[in-house]
Amino acid sequence: MKNRNLNYSSAHKKYLRGLKLKTFSVHLVRILLLFVVLGLWELCATTQLIDPFISSSPSRIINQIKILAGNGALWHHSSVTLYETVLAFSISTLVGTIVAILLYAVPFIRKVLEPYLIVLNSLPKIALGPLIIVWMGTGTKAIVAMGILICIVITTISMLNGYLSVDKEKILLLKTMGASKLQILFKLILPATFSDFISILKINVGMSWVGTVMGEYLTSKAGLGYLIVYGGQVFKLDLVMAAIVVLCILAGLMYAIIASLELIVNSKRNK
Repeated sequence: MKNRNLNYSSAHKKYLRGLKLKTFSVHLVRILLLFVVLGLWELCATTQLIDPFISSSPSRIINQIKILAGNGALWHHSSVTLYETVLAFSISTLVGTIVAILLYAVPFIRKVLEPYLIVLNSLPKIALGPLIIVWMGTGTKAIVAMGILICIVITTISMLNGYLSVDKEKILLLKTMGASKLQILFKLILPATFSDFISILKINVGMSWVGTVMGEYLTSKAGLGYLIVYGGQVFKLDLVMAAIVVLCILAGLMYAIIASLELIVNSKRNK
């Protein structure tokens, strides 16, 4: 790689420096924007332009997080929600992908179930909350089930559309060469839809957090969703905001892991 870089023309090197400068500028402006928003928020709360009891403030949120971390509540509630989210994310992604493969492999079943998938996808999942509680009881099972319901249908539909969009001529070419259905699946379909799979992973990161917190709203004795509900009930809005900030951090880290996985796989595929 070093030898190749030495052979770059001056114009190409200038272009690369320009790209790096633009990337650095984007990251810098992002950080500055965050600090400006937080600074204005803190200033308005300190000068009473806004009521800090209602809107909280960055300093009050940080103090609340310190309190939660000090008494161990932060780690307990965060670990509960993270466990439920990862479980819902993993199960819904795996099952949804397998169902999409089966529907792709059997066109008759796909045509039969297609309208039902569309209806399930458009159904507000929160409406099924009481039924989930009755069927599975209160606790982790019901919360994970809500997270799975939020993610699994959209995973199935998105991956199925990805499989159906694969070039038919390439499939026909492999068939004429004597390839079996499994060979076509693993040699063509799955590699060709890798970007679709990564996209659905990124979508499911957010959707699984939504589903888990929604489930904790309905029935929970622990978790960040429980803290948000409890804080709202007793008017501890600093607690509500602190739980939301922790949720954002955990969701961002989970998304970063998926993005890093994408970079690693793409780099290996490009070698």
